[in-house]
Amino acid sequence: MDEQGILHHIQSLVEEERELREKAEAAPPGPAHAPDRARLERIEQDLDQSWDLLRQRRAKRQYGENPNEAKPRPPKQVEGYTG
Repeated sequence: MDEQGILHHIQSLVEEERELREKAEAAPPGPAHAPDRARLERIEQDLDQSWDLLRQRRAKRQYGENPNEAKPRPPKQVEGYTG
């Protein structure tokens, strides 16, 4: 996936995350919203991976390497990165 594709994917995830968070805030707490909470966790992981992949691609390009060699890293590896 190229940078534009990654950025588009990130934008889609952010929009979905916003919708789910708004829905969760408006709804009473309870087990009926467990699928939404699980989806939010997956979105957060996917966002972490996507941002990491984008940073990898940009770093490779900056140092004269092929950005297409950047690969998504496991969620546990990129989880909680601050950049």
